[in-house]
Amino acid sequence: MSDSTVTEPEGREEVAVPQAVTGEHRQGVLHRARRPRRPRFWFEILLIAVSYWTYSLIRNAVPEQKADALRNADWVWRVEHQLGIALEGSVNHVVNSVTWLIIGMNYYYATLHFVVTLGVLVWLYHWHPGRYAATRLVLFATTGVALVGYYLFPLAPPRLMNGGRFVDTVAVHHTWGSMASGDLKHMSNQYAAMPSMHIGWSLWCGLTVFALASVPWVRVLGLLYPATTLLVIVATANHFWLDAVGGVLCLTFGFTVARLWYGSLPYALPRLVPAPARAAAPVEVPLV
Repeated sequence: MSDSTVTEPEGREEVAVPQAVTGEHRQGVLHRARRPRRPRFWFEILLIAVSYWTYSLIRNAVPEQKADALRNADWVWRVEHQLGIALEGSVNHVVNSVTWLIIGMNYYYATLHFVVTLGVLVWLYHWHPGRYAATRLVLFATTGVALVGYYLFPLAPPRLMNGGRFVDTVAVHHTWGSMASGDLKHMSNQYAAMPSMHIGWSLWCGLTVFALASVPWVRVLGLLYPATTLLVIVATANHFWLDAVGGVLCLTFGFTVARLWYGSLPYALPRLVPAPARAAAPVEVPLV
């Protein structure tokens, strides 16, 4: 459509803003929003704290549908038997027979889930500021879609199955291990096992470290971390193998969101971004 003019009664003409210009302005705003930028420390601290508080609040507010959760656990167990992967019971009992090992896994399950994830975020913030926001978006989108899974598919962990004969390793060894066991079980939704965010978060950490670390042995540790976490969640009878698959699917969704928003995978973005330019001071023009 061509530009038009409007004549005012006083004889003054105003040129209407072309639609193309307005569209370009919108595109410019969107482009700036999608452009990697240097993260702000206090904003990130506040964002992470509020996000985790919100995640915990929503996750624990999901109704503990015990009957549905137990029924779904039986269904998952039958599916795994049909697939020939129902080995969780054997892993649980074998590892539980080694006291020092299972106690270590209990503490691993309770602590590293948070410590390693926060550590990777801090490392990204300091050494890869240009990739930080996009990689953080992957984590947030992964966690957000997991909440949908908790609501739509309540699932009892193996240790709470009827007749599953799994050992609740935290209760048996009296370790501080899981918010879903012992005296802390009333503070957390025990029937939110699908998907496993221990796998979603640990795989996010592992892939990030493997993709961006420059030291070879550190990259290897990045891959070992989610693999070890998989063994831990099964050995402690907190998850089925298929819960881990759910965590991987959620992480795939997170990477897809970041790819669509930034137009690239987070690890392909530039490592460094320039500091925001300061506005130039106004130039005083002397009056004649």
